[in-house]
Amino acid sequence: MKIDSTISTSASAVTEMRHRTSVSQPATSAATEVHLSELAGQLQSPGEAATFDTARVSEIKQAIAEGRFTINSEAIADRLIASASELVASTRQV
Repeated sequence: MKIDSTISTSASAVTEMRHRTSVSQPATSAATEVHLSELAGQLQSPGEAATFDTARVSEIKQAIAEGRFTINSEAIADRLIASASELVASTRQV
């Protein structure tokens, strides 16, 4: 069985196709302002982010497997409340 290609692709056709499918960027103006939260700024700068401690993860994994890992529910609750308070405070500022 022979497959005959009826569409010929030339360099100009490829260029035209790329031109038609390219995404145009909206024009920027001086009136456009973007404000990022502190968290967004932290997420964008990976050099300042905390490093991943594989040794600590291995320790915790081993403790869980051996049944030695205990959960401090009071610390979790305190951090959850602090996080919720921070979220509420940031929502009020907007």
